[in-house]
This record gives sequence, structure tokens and C-alpha cells, in this order.
Amino acid sequence: MLKISYKYDLIPTTEQVIHLYEDAGLNRPTTDAERIRKMYIHANLIITAWHQGELIGVARSLTDFCYSCYLADLAVMKKYQKHGIGKMLVELTKEKIGKQSMLHLHAAPTAMEYYPKIGMLKAENSFMIRRLE
Repeated sequence: MLKISYKYDLIPTTEQVIHLYEDAGLNRPTTDAERIRKMYIHANLIITAWHQGELIGVARSLTDFCYSCYLADLAVMKKYQKHGIGKMLVELTKEKIGKQSMLHLHAAPTAMEYYPKIGMLKAENSFMIRRLE
């Protein structure tokens, strides 16, 4: 059994985040370190998963802690996937935001099968304006 530690009070370095995103296959602007840095500066709920001092998972969210929480990123390194780490990161996020908040996200096409497995409902009522860059 893996000994994973979860932390709320430790923001990973930009380099650690980029390494994680690239390993996990998360489609993020990993060639733009400054943009990744800003993504973390402006997020207000970050939960990380660590194994032997290495960042292996992250849940990055934007929330008001009383009504709504947008889970912007959920990433787990490939070799640690299917060990319940992503599910735990979601559970810890739900715990932090409280029972009054809804948790929602925009799933990558490759993750559409994953989220129902951890108890999330598929919503058909969302809209977006795509980023220009």
C-alpha cells in the first residue's frame, strides 16, 4: 500500500506542477511557466498529493466556500493512477468547501468515464466561451 500524504498548506513549485501535468497527460500550457505560476497564485484551494517527497497529484480549485467550487485541475501522475488518489483529492476538496457548496468541473474528453465512477453527475446545462490563447 502506498503511503500518500495530502496537503492543503503547501503550494508546489511551478516546475513540480509542469512535471506533474506533463506526466499525467493534462492538457495545460506547460511551455508557459509564467502562466502556470499565475494559475496557482490565483487559485484559492489547492490540495496536493505527495509520495516520498514527490508531487504526484493535485486538485486546483476556485471557490467561494459557501455555494460553488470550480475544480479547474485534477491531475495524478500516470504510475499512481488507479490507486484512489484522484478520488481522495476530490473528497478532500469537497470536505474543504463544505456541504453548502456544489463542486463542478469541465472534464477532458479522456476523463468522461472517470468522473461518474467517483460519484459525480454529468451536467448538460453548462456553457462556455473558449479562450483565445
